Amino acid sequence: MLEALALAREGFGLTEPNPRVGCVIVAPDGRVIGRGHTQQAGGPHAEVMALRDAAAHAESVRGATVHVTLEPCAHHGRTPPCCDALIAAGVGRVVMAVEDPFPQVAGQGAARLRAAGIEVIEGPHAEAARELNLGFFSRVLRGRPWLRLKVAVSLDGRTALPNGVSQWITGPAARADGHAWRKRASAVMTGVGTVLDDNPRLDVRLVETPRQPLRVVVDSRLETPPAARLLDPPGPVLVYAAQPDAAREAGLRDRGAEVAFQPGAGGKVDLGAMLADLARRGVNELHVEAGHKLNGSLVREGLVDEFLVYMAPRLLGQGRELAAFGPLERLDQSLDLRWVDVHPVGDDLRLIARPAGREHF
Repeated sequence: MLEALALAREGFGLTEPNPRVGCVIVAPDGRVIGRGHTQQAGGPHAEVMALRDAAAHAESVRGATVHVTLEPCAHHGRTPPCCDALIAAGVGRVVMAVEDPFPQVAGQGAARLRAAGIEVIEGPHAEAARELNLGFFSRVLRGRPWLRLKVAVSLDGRTALPNGVSQWITGPAARADGHAWRKRASAVMTGVGTVLDDNPRLDVRLVETPRQPLRVVVDSRLETPPAARLLDPPGPVLVYAAQPDAAREAGLRDRGAEVAFQPGAGGKVDLGAMLADLARRGVNELHVEAGHKLNGSLVREGLVDEFLVYMAPRLLGQGRELAAFGPLERLDQSLDLRWVDVHPVGDDLRLIARPAGREHF
């Protein structure tokens, strides 16, 4: 199963909106005879890739044990059901890490395997398998993406100088690592303030990727200039607005962007409704790189599932904070977080924290 999990990780930036799944087939004599991971949407799933791998090496899978990180699918979507392929191949046992939450599967794959006389074992490394697909589980079970808020800060918690200058607080290793997190996301989001101040591209450049994530801008009044760099290829762009402006909307659409309206209170984008819409579009993980104002709104509305913080060993003194919310009057009003991971990256630290109660999805 550990090898299957490693194979599943090769699906980062590839499988969306499908989950990342790995599969390893072990012959009755203990030899690994097939390996595979899920390909791009519409392509073969992990089980089929592993079966093909075994066939390519003239290996029989009859009576073999299949280790797979997610329950084999039981429905005919873009591809036929994987449980049927395993049954037809004559495997003897399936060890799956975790049940697929998708309503058209949700235990049905395991049931069909058992009905065909195949032993099914569930549970090994289930937590690791869920972690690999936090976004998929979130979208299916909660109707919203897993929202990861990424920031680079100084030791005293500043994301920029008072004048807005922030490039670069952290070093090149941390920036490359941040692009690896962009790669694994279905979409990368920012606010119009960051577009106007920094003119970012928001694409994946510092690591190799088979596809570019959707780029999303929260822009209530459609202030994104048509010359903004994030409107350049590669990859699609989606702008969420609250207040219509025909001329500005036309300018963005002429540059290839899609404009969607999710009006909320005070003439602002309804962030909760926006997340629900992104889920309907198949977004599993939403990676946010925004300024302190949008960050503050997301924190205040309880929409952040995970904080990805790169901390540099430097002090900036006065400057912009990680998220503008509050002021609070009591400590018990603070957002209580739990550490998930602390890891050195170059000269900086990568800190991952989640709101209390969301340490494990």
